[in-house]
Amino acid sequence: MRTDSSPGTDPSLGVLPAREHLPAGAGDAPVLDVVIPVYNEEQDLGPCVRRLHQHLVGTFPYRFRITIADNASTDATPDVAASLAAALPEVRHARLEQKGRGRALRTVWSASDAPVLAYMDVDLSTDLNALLPLVAPLISGHSDLAIGSRLARSSRVVRGPKREFISRAYNLILRGSLQARFSDAQCGFKAIRRDVARVLLPLVEDSGWFFDTEMLVLAERAGLRIHEVPVDWVDDPDSTVHIVKTATDDLKGVWRVGRALAVGALPLDRLARPFGDDPRDRQVPGVPGGLARQLVGFCFVGALSTLVYLLLYSGFRTFTGSQVANALALLVSAVANTAANRRLTFGVRGRDRAVRHQAQGLVVFAIGLALTSGSLAALGAASTHPAHSTELAVLIAANLAATVLRFLLFRAWVFPEQSTPPAPPVPGAPDATRPTYEHELETGR
Repeated sequence: MRTDSSPGTDPSLGVLPAREHLPAGAGDAPVLDVVIPVYNEEQDLGPCVRRLHQHLVGTFPYRFRITIADNASTDATPDVAASLAAALPEVRHARLEQKGRGRALRTVWSASDAPVLAYMDVDLSTDLNALLPLVAPLISGHSDLAIGSRLARSSRVVRGPKREFISRAYNLILRGSLQARFSDAQCGFKAIRRDVARVLLPLVEDSGWFFDTEMLVLAERAGLRIHEVPVDWVDDPDSTVHIVKTATDDLKGVWRVGRALAVGALPLDRLARPFGDDPRDRQVPGVPGGLARQLVGFCFVGALSTLVYLLLYSGFRTFTGSQVANALALLVSAVANTAANRRLTFGVRGRDRAVRHQAQGLVVFAIGLALTSGSLAALGAASTHPAHSTELAVLIAANLAATVLRFLLFRAWVFPEQSTPPAPPVPGAPDATRPTYEHELETGR
């Protein structure tokens, strides 16, 4: 199943490999690296890290690591983090001289050698029993990212009405503006596979609270699988998050990402999985594939489009002339036809270049309009007052001819097959533009 490809993508950046189950007990590296970003948390950091460590020791069947990411704290947080790293062998810490939750996660995740990366807020508002269900789909190879959701039906959440309203309103904005389908963008309880993070994180610009949302939106638009876990969550009354500033920054981020997606500025094809990873790419006896599958899909979409077109034409014909009714009905049905064929017939997922595809579809529509309008003009020249049934019969014949031409143009011009040459694997080292990340982690203890 193809994912739309943006032109000019650097092949050296690589594409994602097929998902595989992580082998148990392979190597000395931990399977899971849980990052806890903190800023001035000298009081809560010790008890929370010890509680998390005790939980993982008792319940998690793989090697793990807890990394404390200190966001330029000015209190005794660095000392507390150092003492925890000295006392607990699975704990280490990194010091960053700039604030920002997104910056902290990018820093630690980019340098980590664990195949599954997670993070949670230091207050541990989320019940830790959800941690294993969160990362299990990533370990098994089923999913690419996983998020905790406070808005799922089976979640059990305790928080005030103000935060409840803000959370639901924000997620409604994401659904309306960015067509997000995940339920909870800002729950501080997420995980991602390392191979996905190394390709996805360079596309994420935000370094603050919007980091989560931007990462999820881009992953979803690229067709990656996001697993959601209902959580039990109790609000922290002592939270230091500035709601107004955070909301303002989030809305700015929504605008920036929406604009970038609209103009196709993000090379989301880097995140495409290879053929064979999607079961829809498999050859199954009795299920047509290749050209045959496209013909079946195109005929099905075309039949529905023709029905919609005829209904629209009949409706428009009641108050306008045949040429205007034909043009309006064909325009509306052509937009729907292009969108349906894009997804169902030619298997293009994601919204990149969707506007361009619609523009090309309108060119194809213009050709169809010329054929059908010419047929109506010829019918008018042959008969002064043709019957409505005769008009429909002529239009059906003209549309059949236009349909054959439309399929050929869609296949060869609008949605051509694109062969992606094999790319070298993504280097294991972090991006060269961030040379201090591994040094920070190596010297953090």
